[in-house]
Amino acid sequence: MSVTARPANKLPPGANRILFVKNLNYTITGDDLYDLFGRYGTIRQIRLGSEQKTRGTAFVVYDDVMDAKNALDHLNGFHLQERYIVVLYHMPTRQEAAAQKAELERREKELDRLKEEHNIPNE
Repeated sequence: MSVTARPANKLPPGANRILFVKNLNYTITGDDLYDLFGRYGTIRQIRLGSEQKTRGTAFVVYDDVMDAKNALDHLNGFHLQERYIVVLYHMPTRQEAAAQKAELERREKELDRLKEEHNIPNE
Protein backbone atom coordinates (compact mmCIF):
# COMPACT_ATOMS: atom_id res chain seq x y z
CA MET A 1 0.00 0.00 0.00
CA SER A 2 1.59 3.24 -1.09
CA VAL A 3 0.97 6.56 0.59
CA THR A 4 0.84 9.56 -1.66
CA ALA A 5 1.28 13.04 -0.33
CA ARG A 6 -1.36 15.61 -1.08
CA PRO A 7 -0.11 17.95 -3.81
CA ALA A 8 1.12 21.23 -2.36
CA ASN A 9 -1.32 23.20 -4.50
CA LYS A 10 -4.42 21.31 -3.31
CA LEU A 11 -6.49 23.14 -0.73
CA PRO A 12 -7.68 21.43 2.44
CA PRO A 13 -11.38 21.53 3.36
CA GLY A 14 -12.35 24.86 4.88
CA ALA A 15 -9.47 26.74 3.26
CA ASN A 16 -10.26 30.35 2.47
CA ARG A 17 -8.60 33.75 2.12
CA ILE A 18 -9.21 34.73 5.75
CA LEU A 19 -6.80 33.62 8.45
CA PHE A 20 -7.47 33.85 12.17
CA VAL A 21 -4.34 34.46 14.23
CA LYS A 22 -4.22 34.04 18.00
CA ASN A 23 -1.73 34.10 20.85
CA LEU A 24 -0.32 37.41 19.61
CA ASN A 25 1.65 39.68 21.91
CA TYR A 26 -0.65 42.47 23.11
CA THR A 27 1.87 45.09 21.94
CA ILE A 28 1.85 43.91 18.32
CA THR A 29 0.82 46.43 15.66
CA GLY A 30 -0.89 46.11 12.31
CA ASP A 31 2.40 47.09 10.67
CA ASP A 32 4.16 44.18 12.41
CA LEU A 33 1.58 41.79 10.99
CA TYR A 34 1.72 43.36 7.50
CA ASP A 35 5.50 42.91 7.53
CA LEU A 36 5.27 39.23 8.49
CA PHE A 37 2.16 38.06 6.63
CA GLY A 38 2.88 40.28 3.61
CA ARG A 39 5.83 38.03 2.75
CA TYR A 40 3.33 35.42 1.53
CA GLY A 41 1.14 37.53 -0.75
CA THR A 42 -1.00 40.60 -1.19
CA ILE A 43 -3.03 41.41 1.90
CA ARG A 44 -6.43 43.02 1.55
CA GLN A 45 -6.98 43.75 5.25
CA ILE A 46 -5.72 43.07 8.76
CA ARG A 47 -7.97 43.52 11.77
CA LEU A 48 -6.43 43.41 15.22
CA GLY A 49 -8.61 42.50 18.19
CA SER A 50 -9.00 45.57 20.38
CA GLU A 51 -11.66 44.52 22.91
CA GLN A 52 -10.79 42.74 26.15
CA LYS A 53 -12.13 39.44 24.74
CA THR A 54 -10.31 39.74 21.40
CA ARG A 55 -6.89 41.10 22.44
CA GLY A 56 -4.06 38.98 21.12
CA THR A 57 -6.01 37.98 18.01
CA ALA A 58 -6.22 39.20 14.43
CA PHE A 59 -7.84 38.44 11.10
CA VAL A 60 -5.61 38.55 8.03
CA VAL A 61 -7.43 38.71 4.70
CA TYR A 62 -5.46 37.83 1.57
CA ASP A 63 -6.42 38.59 -2.03
CA ASP A 64 -5.65 34.98 -2.99
CA VAL A 65 -6.52 31.77 -1.18
CA MET A 66 -3.20 30.12 -2.15
CA ASP A 67 -1.31 32.98 -0.47
CA ALA A 68 -3.37 32.38 2.68
CA LYS A 69 -2.58 28.66 2.54
CA ASN A 70 1.13 29.38 2.10
CA ALA A 71 1.13 31.80 5.06
CA LEU A 72 -0.73 29.31 7.26
CA ASP A 73 1.68 26.52 6.31
CA HIS A 74 4.71 28.66 7.20
CA LEU A 75 3.51 30.76 10.13
CA ASN A 76 1.47 28.43 12.34
CA GLY A 77 3.71 27.97 15.38
CA PHE A 78 6.00 30.83 14.32
CA HIS A 79 7.84 32.55 17.19
CA LEU A 80 6.86 36.22 17.10
CA GLN A 81 7.55 38.75 19.86
CA GLU A 82 8.14 36.09 22.54
CA ARG A 83 4.99 34.14 21.61
CA TYR A 84 4.27 31.15 19.40
CA ILE A 85 1.40 32.27 17.21
CA VAL A 86 -1.46 30.03 16.12
CA VAL A 87 -2.72 30.51 12.56
CA LEU A 88 -5.99 28.94 11.45
CA TYR A 89 -8.44 29.35 8.59
CA HIS A 90 -11.33 31.56 9.66
CA MET A 91 -14.46 29.47 10.10
CA PRO A 92 -17.60 31.57 9.96
CA THR A 93 -20.16 31.04 12.68
CA ARG A 94 -23.36 29.22 11.80
CA GLN A 95 -25.17 32.55 11.82
CA GLU A 96 -22.67 34.10 9.37
CA ALA A 97 -22.80 30.99 7.17
CA ALA A 98 -26.62 31.07 7.14
CA ALA A 99 -26.59 34.76 6.19
CA GLN A 100 -24.11 34.08 3.37
CA LYS A 101 -26.26 31.22 2.10
CA ALA A 102 -29.42 33.36 2.20
CA GLU A 103 -27.65 36.15 0.30
CA LEU A 104 -26.43 33.68 -2.34
CA GLU A 105 -29.96 32.28 -2.77
CA ARG A 106 -31.37 35.81 -3.09
CA ARG A 107 -28.79 36.69 -5.74
CA GLU A 108 -29.42 33.47 -7.67
CA LYS A 109 -33.19 34.18 -7.71
CA GLU A 110 -32.51 37.72 -8.92
CA LEU A 111 -30.24 36.34 -11.66
CA ASP A 112 -32.93 33.86 -12.74
CA ARG A 113 -35.50 36.67 -12.80
CA LEU A 114 -33.25 38.85 -14.95
CA LYS A 115 -32.51 35.98 -17.34
CA GLU A 116 -36.22 35.37 -17.76
CA GLU A 117 -36.92 39.07 -18.19
CA HIS A 118 -34.30 39.36 -20.93
CA ASN A 119 -34.98 35.97 -22.56
CA ILE A 120 -31.57 34.54 -21.71
CA PRO A 121 -31.63 30.73 -21.60
CA ASN A 122 -30.07 28.84 -18.67
CA GLU A 123 -27.14 26.77 -19.81
